[in-house]
Amino acid sequence: MIYSAKEIKILHAGGRLLAQVLMEITAMVRPGVTTAELDACAEARIRELGGIPSFLGYRGNLSTTPFPSTLCASINGEVVHAPAVPSRTLKKGDIIGLDIGMRYPARSGLCTDMAVTVGVGTISSEAVKLIHVTKEALRLGISQAKAGARVRDIGAVIQQHVESAGYSVVKDLTGHGVGREVHEDPEIPNFVINGSIGERRLASGMVIAIEPMVNIGTPTVKTKSDNWTVTTSDQSLSAHFEHTIAITNNGPLILTLL
Repeated sequence: MIYSAKEIKILHAGGRLLAQVLMEITAMVRPGVTTAELDACAEARIRELGGIPSFLGYRGNLSTTPFPSTLCASINGEVVHAPAVPSRTLKKGDIIGLDIGMRYPARSGLCTDMAVTVGVGTISSEAVKLIHVTKEALRLGISQAKAGARVRDIGAVIQQHVESAGYSVVKDLTGHGVGREVHEDPEIPNFVINGSIGERRLASGMVIAIEPMVNIGTPTVKTKSDNWTVTTSDQSLSAHFEHTIAITNNGPLILTLL
């Protein structure tokens, strides 16, 4: 899907507001805070800023139950998509992935999406390294998001960086297009993929979400009985970072920055 300059301007405005919300939520993270408290604040702030939560009530397909929260709050070995409710209390040493999406303004239905992983109080040196490596993988992936580049170029730099650090990239989940819908084509894998997906060329006006998901241990994952929470199969730590990017003739434009 190709977005007009006017639509990208709206997405950029919404993305900046979403970044503001996520910054506020991140500042709340500390031992003793609950995921429900983070979620309530996220929803309230999105609505105050003139948007609506794009995850709340989302159905990946007709066979899934609606997503029950505004925020994905994935703790430790949870990779992505852990609902913030039922509530859980954060403990010192945890790491938490905060993933959030917004339609802005509500009437336009244009979506942006972003995520960060942060520590709860003092965390282990291994967790610090994991977060740093994953954040840097996102930066490298964004650097390849240029008009004319192939989708596989993004995954190649992410995979190389992650594996050189001794970690693994989740291959059962990918980044994606975003804009009118929460998830659109094309898929944006965080690893080298051949065939039609990998060879697809990026074009000016595309809007994509790049989101490396990195595990300390095995890359394999499983889904919990809530049908949403994806965890590492070996219970090792996982980190997740994400930005929404517009492809332009002048290079990648990060829409979800303050």
